[in-house]
Amino acid sequence: MSVRRDFWSIYREALPILLIALGGGLFAGLVLEGILESVERFPGLLVMVPVFLATRGNVYGALGGRISSGLHQGLLEPRFERNERLVNAVLASFINGIGISIVIGVVTWLALLVIGWEVAALYELVGIMLIAGVLTSVVLIFGLLALIFAGYKYGYDPDNLVGPIVTTLGDIFGMLFMLFAITFVEVLV
Repeated sequence: MSVRRDFWSIYREALPILLIALGGGLFAGLVLEGILESVERFPGLLVMVPVFLATRGNVYGALGGRISSGLHQGLLEPRFERNERLVNAVLASFINGIGISIVIGVVTWLALLVIGWEVAALYELVGIMLIAGVLTSVVLIFGLLALIFAGYKYGYDPDNLVGPIVTTLGDIFGMLFMLFAITFVEVLV
């Protein structure tokens, strides 16, 4: 395959998902507007938002890379089936996603406490991150796998799909579930 054909193939595969990612990012921004009302109730909340979204991309981008490599090497089939490699990758990503969510709440609370800023209670920040982290992890795992498998079946290179899919799903559902978690914690407290 020529360099020119490679370029256009990558461009053709990535452009539609990048346009969808643009819309998803705008939607996530609108949800963020809804979260701003809760900032007074939970000081430190805005500090967690970019960290939470970035870690979704890091954890599930790695999962997408593993899945993509497995598909290219013939170690995975593009379907949901009991495969030890797939189960291990999904489980590791889920545990990492939940663990880092808890760490975000704790580190944010400690950092704001150390610099003397007003901060919500530790259990509130950790609760918000834990709820949002669990829900986002489930959606990202199944959404990422479904979209990569479907793309692969239709001849798309999963390496071109992983980044935009993870970013878009992470932003949209990360913000939606964070808003849900804030509302849930507000009701409980």
